[in-house]
Amino acid sequence: MRNFIFILCLFIQTIIKAADPYPRNEAIDIRHYLFKIEINDSTDRIAGEASVDIRFKKALSDFELDLVSLNASGQGMTVKEILMNDQALKFSHQNDRVRIYLASASKTGEEKKIVIRYSGIPQDGLIISKNKFGDRTFFGDNWPNRAHHWLPTIDHPYDKATCEFIITAPEQYSIIATGEKLEESSIGKKTKLTHWKTSVALPTKVMVFGAARFAIEFEGKINGVPLESWVYPQNRKEGFSDYSIAAKPLDFFSKMIAPYPYEKLANVQSTTRYGGMENASNIFYYENSVTGKGNIEGLVAHEIAHQWFGNSASENDWHHVWLSEGLSTYSAHLFSENEHGSRQLMDEMEKDRKRVISYFQENPSPIVNTTNTDINKVLNANSYQKGSWVLHMLRHEIGDEKFWEGLREYYKQYQFSNAMTDDFRKIMEAVSGKDLKGYFDQWIFRAGQPKLEVTWQYDSRLKQTKVTVEQKQESLYDFPLELGFVTGGPEQLEKVRISAKKQQFMVSGAPPAGITLDPNTWLLFEGTIKQIPK
Repeated sequence: MRNFIFILCLFIQTIIKAADPYPRNEAIDIRHYLFKIEINDSTDRIAGEASVDIRFKKALSDFELDLVSLNASGQGMTVKEILMNDQALKFSHQNDRVRIYLASASKTGEEKKIVIRYSGIPQDGLIISKNKFGDRTFFGDNWPNRAHHWLPTIDHPYDKATCEFIITAPEQYSIIATGEKLEESSIGKKTKLTHWKTSVALPTKVMVFGAARFAIEFEGKINGVPLESWVYPQNRKEGFSDYSIAAKPLDFFSKMIAPYPYEKLANVQSTTRYGGMENASNIFYYENSVTGKGNIEGLVAHEIAHQWFGNSASENDWHHVWLSEGLSTYSAHLFSENEHGSRQLMDEMEKDRKRVISYFQENPSPIVNTTNTDINKVLNANSYQKGSWVLHMLRHEIGDEKFWEGLREYYKQYQFSNAMTDDFRKIMEAVSGKDLKGYFDQWIFRAGQPKLEVTWQYDSRLKQTKVTVEQKQESLYDFPLELGFVTGGPEQLEKVRISAKKQQFMVSGAPPAGITLDPNTWLLFEGTIKQIPK
């Protein structure tokens, strides 16, 4: 009994570790955010008002939202008042959380609107700075959980909501934001109001606005979707040229996955933290992405792919962010393959394979690493390049037709919603008719990749080549391995299944001049091959 209790405790601890550290409240569901934000040029202080529509799944007398508290340096937000039906509610604001006390307990299924009035200087999340041309700019930069530096929210992708921004700013600023522009009006004293609204639910990580001096090009519609470029006027010509590549991946993914999910697609030059940030309907790229050289096709394709994978179909837990980053990385490779051919895809996968192996040598962890409590550390080669490789090998395992069918079905079932790795696996199993649990266990939930030592020797008497494959890593993998036999003519391809520690194969044919491992780049592995002298 003592051993049973010990094992049970370990099992419970494993379950607890499996969830990312965010304190979820499954009793409430945010339905809509309306953010009114005032910005100015005399200070970095913003004035905010957030109207939050909440559906109560259970009866509650109080609940919490995320909002960064005022720190010792004077940065952070101060809540002035919280209202419901114009009546003030009691609240507390500490440790970056606002606890709101309802005047009377909510009922199950009831919906209420809370209005939060606040102000402060954002330490992060809303980046107020100067761009490389010396112009003042404001850019929301929420990923992964930095929205609550300037917006009272549930700052985690598990809770999605529609949103709108009403921005009051000095008149020289053009305002880009999530969704569709409903209004742009001069409201006096050299001030204007701009109103943007989205009609579909989003995670807070991708609901933002940006304010700067912009040159704006309206490029027309791709499959009915308005395509725009917003760049700094000083590099207007170069920016419009560089961002024009967006039309092709937008068309490709719209046709191959599903119709584009948002009101527009704006590609925006910005001054923020990341090289590219996939904000829904308005992607922010780093300011030096504009060069006029037209060399950002891969970056643009990756961020556009996120509009489907990550923004619309989102991970339900930060540990499963590969469903966003891995899918977008491989989707960009699929676009590149369609544009430039299979050799281009092979080259990209070879580069990714080297990055995965290099990362593993310093960080021997699986893609879904439930021991990680630092959200920012999920941005790594496992989530991006190894996640991409898992999809590439899965495509080889189940075939192109079933792979694309699976991607489309996954998106169809989880658009505007959330998923975990097992949800993706089950859909791929359903469309392929294959049991893929072992595949996902070894590639997603286990650290590393096969390390192979391969030898070969030709037997002139039998007119056969003996190939020996040994797995040198600790835990065994089960996978198909392709061997290329160089005989003077076209390379002869042989495919074998590896599952044991050491296996031998006899291949009939002429004596090969050499043998290559994985000649078509379908396997994530490390390995060597050598000929054994007779």
